[in-house]
Amino acid sequence: MFNSIYKVLVVASLFLAACNADKAAEPVAAETATEEHDPNVVEFTDEQYKSVGIQLGSVVSTNLSNYIKASGTIDVPPKDLISIASPYGGTIRSTNVIEGKFVRKGEVIATIENPEFVQMQQDYLESSSQLSFLQQDLARQEELVRENIAARKSLQRASSEYTSMVARVEGLKARLRIANINPGNVRSGKFTSRINITAPSNGYITKVYSNVGKYIGANELLADMANTSNILIRVKVFEKDLPQVRMGQKIRFRATGDSVERDAEVFLIGKDIDVDRTVEVHGRIHNPSQTLLPGMFINAILEVGASSAPALPQAAVVQSGGKSYIFVLDENEAGEAKGDSTAKGGVASKEEEKHIAFRRVEVGIGVTENGYTAVILPENWDTKSKVVIKGAYDLLSKMENSEDEEGH
Repeated sequence: MFNSIYKVLVVASLFLAACNADKAAEPVAAETATEEHDPNVVEFTDEQYKSVGIQLGSVVSTNLSNYIKASGTIDVPPKDLISIASPYGGTIRSTNVIEGKFVRKGEVIATIENPEFVQMQQDYLESSSQLSFLQQDLARQEELVRENIAARKSLQRASSEYTSMVARVEGLKARLRIANINPGNVRSGKFTSRINITAPSNGYITKVYSNVGKYIGANELLADMANTSNILIRVKVFEKDLPQVRMGQKIRFRATGDSVERDAEVFLIGKDIDVDRTVEVHGRIHNPSQTLLPGMFINAILEVGASSAPALPQAAVVQSGGKSYIFVLDENEAGEAKGDSTAKGGVASKEEEKHIAFRRVEVGIGVTENGYTAVILPENWDTKSKVVIKGAYDLLSKMENSEDEEGH
């Protein structure tokens, strides 16, 4: 019986010991469960830290230009947008222009033929002959009146006929010049049934409406052209930004597909607010290029002026998921490592050398200029924080790779 009681006591003791062991293990398990990985913290070993060449720095106050973002197009002043038309109707006998071709002032755009041109020249030549006769008759009547041989009425009639013919001849001469027909050639008997339509200015042909054999009426369009030597930019500025726009203000812009940033200067500010609450601002381009064509879309920046702002080297700010981040040395996670390998007391600690932690911090960004980017920091920002100014993209890459591995 004693043996039976002893066995019961032994079993009970073992059961209680097992229960106590389970209870003792519970806090450890609970503690382990609470140690979750912070998604905004990334760690480098001391070896990785050195191989990447991470450099630390601080946020500095730098003078950077304020600016207004705008978009718009390349434009041409109305005086340089030219519609070419024939002053008289006729059949097109030749044309040598195509869209995109550069033409110089006076270059022939098309040749128009019309029998009426011959009649116009005939009328001019006949009227010129009559004018010569009337001029002689007027001189004769003046002589007769002076000698009291003829009545003054005859002189007045001769003067009236002469004046009317002068007007007719000058009118016909003007019509010939409009048709690009030289009156001197007509007086020499050189008649033509064709006239040349010439370019009124240097520029590029933007649209052609004519072809050989087509009949066109008077003032019907043959082609459109644009003189691109005076191209400008036209951008839309929001109403709220208008007080910061002024004459002579510098505009930096880049056309679609153009790798070169160009400069312009504000010379006209619109006085009408569109339905989208924007105002048109016109800028004169400095050193325009032939690659800039009317209608091209542009992105522009209007410089407002320089002001002091918190900034970091451009390489310190990284982009991910449409947001901007910087990396800060996390002294709480890194312990006493802080980027070096010495523990308390000056004795190297292998455990501390194994990890150097950095925390990702979301920031707002402003203008980038001279290698620096203006940043908008969190409200609780510690001015003593050490920011990664070189190697930030390596940290971001390691963080994103770690997230992908955890996701799998």
